[in-house]
Amino acid sequence: MKKYVVLHKRIGQTPLETIQEWQERNPKYSDIPATYAGRLDPMASGVLLVLLGEECKKKDKYLGLDKEYEIEILLDLSSDTGDVLGIISDTETCSTPSLNEVQKACKKEVGSQTLPYPAFSSKTVDGVPLFLHSLRGTLSSIEIPTHTETFHSIKVSSLANITSEQLQKRVTEMLAVVPHSDEPTKELGADFRIHAVRNSWTTVLLQPERTFTLIRLRVTCGSGAYMRTLAERIGVSLGTTALALSIHRTRMGTRTSFGPLSVWTKLYS
Repeated sequence: MKKYVVLHKRIGQTPLETIQEWQERNPKYSDIPATYAGRLDPMASGVLLVLLGEECKKKDKYLGLDKEYEIEILLDLSSDTGDVLGIISDTETCSTPSLNEVQKACKKEVGSQTLPYPAFSSKTVDGVPLFLHSLRGTLSSIEIPTHTETFHSIKVSSLANITSEQLQKRVTEMLAVVPHSDEPTKELGADFRIHAVRNSWTTVLLQPERTFTLIRLRVTCGSGAYMRTLAERIGVSLGTTALALSIHRTRMGTRTSFGPLSVWTKLYS
């Protein structure tokens, strides 16, 4: 019996759906308890560590693992969720930062800092997830808790351009696989406001000749770091707004420092 399995979560899948799909393909595990260590947002993809059987009771020891992501940051657009699955706001500008400017913005994020949890996250306040406070309009009545995020390294993979037409194709494909939740506690956000989100994207993408800057990064970070808010902060450093167009987790494990060097000493694969 395996203690854990490493699965690949697709865009649009929830972690639970990813586990259920694997159990259906592996029926001997269908009645075995399973839980994930390190969640992924609905629009994120990649490595999902799933604990099995008695190992589920040891979940706490897996929650502090380091992670590596490949993300794409889209400049000059923002959303209330920080990613594709939010209501879009447009600066109606065209930012074209240099590689040096982007590298400087990334360098500012390396290290540890205390940050508020995203408004659209599962962190609870008074027993209610922040995303429900956001949807109910009660966010201003509570104090948003903070946590520590640590970024070990942020490397710029490339700077590219993406046209409105190309962006529309990608966003349409992503929104087509948005999950729906039947859980009573998630009724208000069960459809992720998909119709309003699509409408907000349509308004922006009516400008067929427009071109956006797309920044591709490889990010190595500690547990609990949010790529959506990292994208937003990098946008601010570049004098504009930004959102995470894609988030793909490539690694989970433990990094160990040897003087100035930091290397992976344990990987779950």
